[in-house]
Amino acid sequence: MSHVVVIEDESTVQGVLKFHLERAGLRVSTFSAVEDALPSLGSADALVLDWMLPGESGLSFLRRLRADRDLTTLPVLMLTARAAEAERVEGLESGADDYLTKPFSAAELVARVRALLRRTQAGAPQLITLGPLIIDVPAAEARKDNLNLNLTRREFDLLTFLALNAGRVYSRTELLDKVWGADFLGGERTVDQHVTQLRAHLGDDPAQPQFLETVRGKGYRMRTWTP
Repeated sequence: MSHVVVIEDESTVQGVLKFHLERAGLRVSTFSAVEDALPSLGSADALVLDWMLPGESGLSFLRRLRADRDLTTLPVLMLTARAAEAERVEGLESGADDYLTKPFSAAELVARVRALLRRTQAGAPQLITLGPLIIDVPAAEARKDNLNLNLTRREFDLLTFLALNAGRVYSRTELLDKVWGADFLGGERTVDQHVTQLRAHLGDDPAQPQFLETVRGKGYRMRTWTP
């Protein structure tokens, strides 16, 4: 049974979240503040996090969580009453995997949590090797020639997705949907910027790439490697 941790300080909302997630067959632990939830995060499969919390805000905690090696890949659904576009982008860029604006329906809540769980529990390999490149999925680390590439979370997510699907071409729109999420409000230029940054980390020549190949008029793909 998947374990979902909920951090929400409004008792009524907290109770609604717990009721519907448990009704969907999930094990749920609820907390009103981030510090109280910390001991439970190690066993969590997903986190539902409110933006506005007493003490440390959900957004601040999310940034801290993404810097924690043990929790950087924990899927996070952020809840907020903030509906402005800039604030939604800020939440997603800070590391949220998905975003739900209050008020929301129980069906949408459950569907979004289940989508996060499917995305992370679909039996993806723990270690991906492409020649000198090794991607350690649980540790959220990528190494080339045994040197850590020190990627940002989005860079790591993009690299991992393309590596898992090596040989297949993805358009910029598809990559935005698969890596950033359907609710991401940025443009396709975001993908180009991240590919450029990844190539710099990898020492990849765009004219003769070892790894990330541009397919003119179509998008990007990770080149396959023969053992």
